[in-house]
Amino acid sequence: MILIKNDVKYKQYEYKSEDEFEKEIVLNSRLFFGKSIIYIEVKKKIESRGLGGSVPDAFLFDLTDLESPNFYLVEIELARHDFYRHVFPQITRFFAFFKSDKNRTELVEKIFSIINSDADLKQEFKAFLGEKEIYKFIKDVVEDSQNILLIMDGEKRELPEIMETYSDTWGKMVKLLTLKKFINNRDCIYLLNPEFETIEVALEAPISDIEIQAQYSEEFHLESLNEQIKATYLRIKKELLKYNKDIKFNPQKYYISIVYKKNIAFFKFRKKTFGLVIMLPEKEIRRKIHKHRIKKLSEGVQNFYNGPCAEVIIENSKNIKEVVSLIKLLAPIRPDRSISIKNEKQQS
Repeated sequence: MILIKNDVKYKQYEYKSEDEFEKEIVLNSRLFFGKSIIYIEVKKKIESRGLGGSVPDAFLFDLTDLESPNFYLVEIELARHDFYRHVFPQITRFFAFFKSDKNRTELVEKIFSIINSDADLKQEFKAFLGEKEIYKFIKDVVEDSQNILLIMDGEKRELPEIMETYSDTWGKMVKLLTLKKFINNRDCIYLLNPEFETIEVALEAPISDIEIQAQYSEEFHLESLNEQIKATYLRIKKELLKYNKDIKFNPQKYYISIVYKKNIAFFKFRKKTFGLVIMLPEKEIRRKIHKHRIKKLSEGVQNFYNGPCAEVIIENSKNIKEVVSLIKLLAPIRPDRSISIKNEKQQS
C-alpha cells in the first residue's frame, strides 16, 4: 500500500520488531491519543508476570472528561504475528484478570506504586487531578472502566469473527486501533483508524441479522451494570414507552439507541453510570437539563453520531423526569395516538 501527497509517494513502513513498534507509540502517545492522556509504559516497570499471568505493554488513562475517565490495558501487536498463538491467549488472560476482585485490587496497587516511585509521573496526575486523591481516583476508574486497547500495524482477518463470536468479552471490552506508518526518506505520515477520540463511540451500521441481534440484546448491555443503574435505564424506558409506543429501543454492539423514525438518543453504559447522547445541539440540551452533568462532545464524535449532540451523564435515578421530558420532545405522539389516549381517559 502507498499514500500519495502532492505527487510524492509514501510507502508503508514495516516495523522490524514489536519493540520498535512499541517505542514509536511511546514517543508519540500524545499525538496518537490526545493531550489529555497519561500513557504508562509497563514492561520496564513490572518485573513479575503477576498481573493475571501476563503483563500488558502499557496502561492508558484517558482524562479528557475527568468526571468520566477511561482506563485501558494496552496490548501492542504486529499484524504478522500468529493470532491464535500470540494475540488470542494474551488478550484472553486480561479478561480473566479484570473479572477477579483480587486481581483488580492488585492492579490498582501496582499502578499507584509505579506513580509514587516516579516523580514526573506523579506530577502528571496531580496536574490533571488537582487535590483529588490519586489512589481513590485510580481505584474508581479501574472499577468503572475496564477496556483493552489492542493496537496493530495492520488488519487481522480473524478479529471480526472473534469479536462477534465472543461478544461478551472481545466484543465488549476490546477496542481495536490500527496504526500504519508511511515513509518517504525522512518524512512520514501516520494513518490511525479509528481516531482515538471516537474509539469509545464505535458506531456501526444497524444490525439486521436475527442471530446477531439476539447476541447484542438488551440483556447483553445490562448484565454487568449495578442494580441502581439498571433500574434507572428500565425506568426511562418504561416512561417513554408509556408515553409513545412507537418509540423503539434498539440494542447494538456498543450502545442501545432510542429510535423514533430515526435515532434520537444513545445509551452508553459503564459499570456504575451511563451516558445518554441526545441528538440536539448542546445549547438546547443545557436549556432543558439542569440537574445532570452535560458532557460536551468533540466535532469528530458528533460527526460519528451524524449530527449536533451532547451527552447527559446519569449516575442514579434522581431527577430523571427532566431527561424523559426532553426525549419526549424528539418523539411527539401522532395525532391519532393522542386522540386514543384522550378517549381512554374519558372512558375511565
